[in-house]
Amino acid sequence: MMLAKQTGTSGIERISAQIDSSVETIKSLHGELENIEAICRTVVEALKAGKKIMTAGNGGSAAEALHFAEELSGRFRNDRVALPGMALPADVTAITCIGNDFGYEFIFSRQLEAFGQLGDVLILFTTSGNSSNLPPALEAAQLRDIKVICLLGKDGGMLAGKGDHEIIVPGQAGEHIQEAHQVILHIVLDAVEIAFA
Repeated sequence: MMLAKQTGTSGIERISAQIDSSVETIKSLHGELENIEAICRTVVEALKAGKKIMTAGNGGSAAEALHFAEELSGRFRNDRVALPGMALPADVTAITCIGNDFGYEFIFSRQLEAFGQLGDVLILFTTSGNSSNLPPALEAAQLRDIKVICLLGKDGGMLAGKGDHEIIVPGQAGEHIQEAHQVILHIVLDAVEIAFA
């Protein structure tokens, strides 16, 4: 009951409002159907060409990056050939080494310099678009002709307009933006699964 005293609303009302906010944020993706389809096509074409999908993000967005990559090498729904997905936030030794020796802003770009190849795809997850380590990653990818997909939020931040494909999920609630990003990644994985069934 402490929550009700602090906010002026009951716990049930607050929960209901959070659900409504999440639903409205996800429903905003109806305005991005063509962009989502283009992202699906880009990822599928790269995988069919034997290229890999690399992902990056920070905090909760790092979790989204890991989620996407593991579904490629593992599976989404059904058994299929393993596909190359690489989550750049996953290697703690690389992150701490690069962060210590070069600076935190280079933890993803250095890995891209090491492993990125022509025709690969990089997917960046960020609710704000203002993470200091993502612009260097984007630049490193573009120097290697790696296509960049930006899943952003709010106003897109400093990554807006910089990728080959982008979706900016409107709203200020980072958790709901991440939920919308997860819907997008599941849609892309569904397209991958159909293509490699």
